[in-house]
Amino acid sequence: MPITVATWNVNSIKARMHAVTGWLKDNQPDVACLQELKTTEDGFPFMELESLGYNIRIHGQKSYNGVALLSKQPFESVTRGLPGDDKDDQARYMEAIIMGRNSPFRVASIYLPNGNPVPGPKYDYKLAWMTRLKTHAENLLKDEEPFILAGDYNVIPRSGDVHDPKAWEGDALYRPETHAAFRALLGISLTEAFDQMDGRFGQYTFWDYKGGAWPQNRGLRIDHLLLSPQAADRIRRFTIHRDVREGVRPSDHVPVVGKFDL
Repeated sequence: MPITVATWNVNSIKARMHAVTGWLKDNQPDVACLQELKTTEDGFPFMELESLGYNIRIHGQKSYNGVALLSKQPFESVTRGLPGDDKDDQARYMEAIIMGRNSPFRVASIYLPNGNPVPGPKYDYKLAWMTRLKTHAENLLKDEEPFILAGDYNVIPRSGDVHDPKAWEGDALYRPETHAAFRALLGISLTEAFDQMDGRFGQYTFWDYKGGAWPQNRGLRIDHLLLSPQAADRIRRFTIHRDVREGVRPSDHVPVVGKFDL
């Protein structure tokens, strides 16, 4: 039986608890990587989610950012914060080792910086953060173990991953420098699960709340699973849970799920 790993930017865990608990009950992922919690540990609804059978670790921040890992199996070697800058206090990265059904694997929950406005310090931070992620991933690759870097990357990889490429030219999510940094990340031997399993244009994971984006399908594909070679060899299915965007008070992102023989 495969292991399911999901990523979902919930856009405030408190505002989206009805959606999160409903989706977890219906789909029962083995691992769920959540982003944009917008709360510290004190405000996180541990009890409600633990009652669904999950072990939980979070890296929280008041009102902004925040990432979590939920797992049916216990965690080992939990790391909070992306290595490479001890002064970075934004809660955007957490990883852990989890015991799969056949072997252990590593998973990370990532909320990569948006980077707007451009130019400016926020975009500089985004590019520096992507460089740090690449360096860290290179170090992980040395262990030759399966790992999954899951999250909201705030990167539109290709023109076919956005409803209107022209409208996004110059935006931090779609600038040439952003594309170059994302290609560099893939270039160290990582595989994007979507490209491996599907790759068709016009499939999105985010629709803005404004401008009729959802009913007009004016979306973006910015939530990704990046896989080490050992994880890429074991992926069996990839699904975007698009229907979740139809729900009551939904997040502007939807869950993305991979199934792996792990």
